[in-house]
Amino acid sequence: MSKPNYSGLYHMVSQENFESYLAALDVNFALRKVVCMLKPSKQIEHDANTGHMNIKTMTTFKNFDMDFMLGKEFTEDLGPVDGRKCQTTVDWEGDKLVCVQRGEKEGRGWTHWLEGNLLHLELRVKNVVAKQVFKKAE
Repeated sequence: MSKPNYSGLYHMVSQENFESYLAALDVNFALRKVVCMLKPSKQIEHDANTGHMNIKTMTTFKNFDMDFMLGKEFTEDLGPVDGRKCQTTVDWEGDKLVCVQRGEKEGRGWTHWLEGNLLHLELRVKNVVAKQVFKKAE
């Protein structure tokens, strides 16, 4: 069975528990308040043939670019997020993209999955889980 193609532009429509997630990453109070007010968009380029992915998260405050090959570990610079670097691997678990980020924070990672025109994102660190939902642009 072929894997879904995540390519497209998505705009955030909801989020929950994101401030607690940022607190678990030791993001300071003022920055957490600013970040929680943002409504990010995600531009995803996914080459299903090569396994190459590029995920750009764009806001009016800061942008974050993640470029990787599925199944291959790479050093991720999370400076724009929380000032850390970690060893990251993103790969398929069924139809979901699962990211494991090994570094200073235990249990860190995320999962993306599609349901129709909605892109779901579950973010994890330690025992904290946050969720965001994005809608694909027409």
